[in-house]
Amino acid sequence: MKIPKGLQPLLDDGMIDSVVRSLKSGKEASVYIVTSGGRLRCAKVYKEAERRGFHKLAQYQEGRKTRSSRDTRAMGKRGRHGRKVQEAEWKNAEVEALYRLVAAGVRVPAPHLVHEGVLLMELVTDEHGHPAPRLNEVDMSAPQAREWHAFMLVQITRMLCAGLIHGDLSEFNVLLDVNGPVIIDLPQAVNAAGNNNAFAMLERDVNNMRASFGRAAPELLETQFAHEIWKLYEAGELQADALLTGRFVHDPAAPDVAGVLTQIEDERREAEARQRRREAADAA
Repeated sequence: MKIPKGLQPLLDDGMIDSVVRSLKSGKEASVYIVTSGGRLRCAKVYKEAERRGFHKLAQYQEGRKTRSSRDTRAMGKRGRHGRKVQEAEWKNAEVEALYRLVAAGVRVPAPHLVHEGVLLMELVTDEHGHPAPRLNEVDMSAPQAREWHAFMLVQITRMLCAGLIHGDLSEFNVLLDVNGPVIIDLPQAVNAAGNNNAFAMLERDVNNMRASFGRAAPELLETQFAHEIWKLYEAGELQADALLTGRFVHDPAAPDVAGVLTQIEDERREAEARQRRREAADAA
């Protein structure tokens, strides 16, 4: 195949041996299967800001630390330097998140290296060595849905204990290898302690998993894990192996502003998901 422009520096510098094929092209990046040191890996080439379609970028980047006060001021002014800093922050965020989450025991692709703005990482495969399917592509039984849902709650909890929230978790960025779910696509990972939208994003992630697995195991649709997890986190009591019940009693006197905003965002994302499913069906 024709070598993508973003991968040519990695070939020239010997970081990869060959480009096998394109694996996925999305709004934020294009992913390719490559060979490196005799092994198949993924190479993620991030798209430039003007070509990306990611929604509400500033909302996700709130609370992230930049390298200097000058960079922080530049990002606020949104000038040329500020856009350059913001672009670098976006590309670095996933790399930093992956290393932090691997250390925390979260199932994510293991990063291998970063070169010329391209992330080289583990290729997640199925039992036959083929690229692993996404969660939305797999039929599951009720027992399997309950098992995977419980597993994903552990991953989300471990992420939060490591100070991060995925921020865009759905059935489209969870792969299924021989050992179960693997979380992918983390450039928008949220700093839980420094982002005012942290709970709303955690709730959306948890509820997206609830909805996905709840199609096979409807009893999951009645659970309230997001509020339970966040309450423990705010109290400083959340542990990676916390025993969660899925039950939570809401204070009827407290206004649920975050809930309203989350519902609006959920409806927008569900509309996008329906459109992707229609496009996938038309292409089949």
